[in-house]
Amino acid sequence: MEKASAQVIVVGAGPVGLWLAAELALAGVSTLVLEREEQRSPHSKALGLHPRTIEMLAMRGLAKQFVAEGAPVPSWHFGMLESRLDFTGLDTPYPFMLAYPQVRTEELLERRARDLGVPIVRGHSVTGLTQDDSSVTVEVTGADGTSTLSARFVVGCDGAGSTVRKAAGIDFPGTDITAYGFIGEVVLDDPPGTVISMHNAAGAVIALPIGGGRYRVTGFDPENQNAGDELTLEALRAITSRVTGTDYGMRDPSWLTRFGNATRHAATYRKNRVLLAGDAAHMHWPAGGVGLNVGVQDAMNLGWKLAAEVQGRATAGLLDSYHDERHPVGEALAEHTLAQGALITAITPDGQALRSLLRNLIASHPGLERTLAEKLAALDITYPPSGPAAHPLVGTRAPAAEPDSIIFSALHDGRPVLLDLSGGDRLGRAAEAASAMGIETHAGPLAETGGPDWSGVGAAIIRPDGYVWRAVDAASPSLESAVIHSLDSLEATSF
Repeated sequence: MEKASAQVIVVGAGPVGLWLAAELALAGVSTLVLEREEQRSPHSKALGLHPRTIEMLAMRGLAKQFVAEGAPVPSWHFGMLESRLDFTGLDTPYPFMLAYPQVRTEELLERRARDLGVPIVRGHSVTGLTQDDSSVTVEVTGADGTSTLSARFVVGCDGAGSTVRKAAGIDFPGTDITAYGFIGEVVLDDPPGTVISMHNAAGAVIALPIGGGRYRVTGFDPENQNAGDELTLEALRAITSRVTGTDYGMRDPSWLTRFGNATRHAATYRKNRVLLAGDAAHMHWPAGGVGLNVGVQDAMNLGWKLAAEVQGRATAGLLDSYHDERHPVGEALAEHTLAQGALITAITPDGQALRSLLRNLIASHPGLERTLAEKLAALDITYPPSGPAAHPLVGTRAPAAEPDSIIFSALHDGRPVLLDLSGGDRLGRAAEAASAMGIETHAGPLAETGGPDWSGVGAAIIRPDGYVWRAVDAASPSLESAVIHSLDSLEATSF
C-alpha cells in the first residue's frame, strides 16, 4: 500500500474504531483507519444502542437519524430475568434501548469519518508493531504485499483477538469459556406477536424481529455445550421447541453461530504510544447488549484526550486519565456480564431458585431496578476527580432533559463549553478568558434538569465527552475570578 501520513493509526473499522477516528478528525488530527476485512460483515453482532450512547451521538448532532430509523424498546432484561428493567423513568432524553443493527451503525459512522476526511483502508492487516519514544511503526500486509507505516500513536480497536494488544505485550487476564450461547437468524413462518423471552429448565431463548421478515433467535442450549459443536438449523429448532413449545415455523437461516462466555480485561489501556479501546480492551458474554456501547464510550473518552496530546495541548496526566477512568468501567462490565451469564445458564433447581429470588427483589424494590437499568444504560458512570478539593459535580454526567438540550447542541464541534448558569452577566472576563482558549460560553439554567445538585451552581465547564470538568457555585465571593481560576487549572491549555 502507499505510505500515508497520519498522526494516529486506528486499527479496526468497527463502530469503536470509526467513532474514534471521527473524534480525532473533528479535533484536526490526521488519522488513518486500517481494517483487515475487505468488506463489512453482513451480520450485526450488536442490535441495540443504550441511552448514554445515544446521548453521545446527540453531542455530535447525529442522534436524530439513529432514533428516526431505530425502534425504541422501553424495557430491557438483566440476565433474562422475567422482571424487566424499565428505562422510561431514567433521567435522559432517550429513556429506551434503541433497536438498531450494527451493520447500519457502522455505515453511518463510516460516513461521518469519511466526511471528516478520514481515509479507511480495507483489506490490510496489521501483523506487528514496534514503538520508541516518538512514534509507533506498524507492519501492514495486504493484497499488494507488506509495508510499514509510522504514526505518533496507534490505537487497537481490532476486537477481542487484537493483534495490536498482543504485539504491544499488554496482558489480557481473565476466565476461559465455561458455557456457550447461540445466535440464529431465520425466517419464522408463524412468528410470535411480541418479542419472545423465555427461560426454564430446558434452556433459554430470546427471539426478536430484525427486519425483512427475519428474526434473531439467541440464548443458551444446555444440550449443546461441547467446544466442537456447530449450530445447525435442526439444533436451533430443537432448543426453541424445548423452551417455548414451538419452533415458530423456523426456516432459511442466514446466520448460525455460537459464542462463549470467556471474559478477559486488558491489564492496561495504554502502553506508551499504543492504546486499546472496545473489545480489544475487554471481552465478555454479550449479555444485555452492552458491548458495542461500552466500546463507543471508550472512544468518546479517548478521542479528545489523544487529540490534545498529539497537538501538544495536554499537560502530563491527561492521556493517562483514559486508563484511569475507563479501566474501572471495564471491570464493572466484566462483573455484570459474568453475573448475567450465570443467570442465563442457571437451569438447575438451585439456579432457578436464585433467578426467582432476584426476579422478586427487582419487582418489589424499585431502587434496585433503577440501579440495574442505569448500569445497562451507562448513566451510572462517574469519573472521580483527581483531588479532594474538587467540586462534587466534577466527573459527573452533565444533565439533559430534551434531545435539543444545550448540553448536546453546544458540544457539536467536540470542544469543551463554559456554561453560564448564573442567570445574569456575571462571568465578564471569565467568558473572555474562555474564548481565548477556544471555549465558547453558553447561558442556560440546569437546575430543572440537573436537580438539587445543580441548583446552586453558577458556572460549569463541560468536557467534550459530556462530563463535568469544573464547577463553581454561584455563591462564590467572585464568580468571575473563580471561573478564571478553574480555566487556568484545566489539563489542556487551548482548544
